[in-house]
Amino acid sequence: MSTTNQTCPLCGGKKTKGKTTFSADLGSGVVVVREVEATICSQCGEEWIDDATARQLEEIVNDARARRLQVEVAAMK
Repeated sequence: MSTTNQTCPLCGGKKTKGKTTFSADLGSGVVVVREVEATICSQCGEEWIDDATARQLEEIVNDARARRLQVEVAAMK
């Protein structure tokens, strides 16, 4: 994983590229998306996702909500 050469605004640690798991509670169900590209602080573990990834996650959540799924587990493409 490559380093982004950025400093974490929360703790001063180093932010690096990595992957995370995203989850959303729909009220009537849960969506879990694995292997989400993110920038992660190596010191405190705080995670950031870029705008394009956030839009993809929003589409996945909206699709699960429209299909009224109780549990949806997906992986990023």
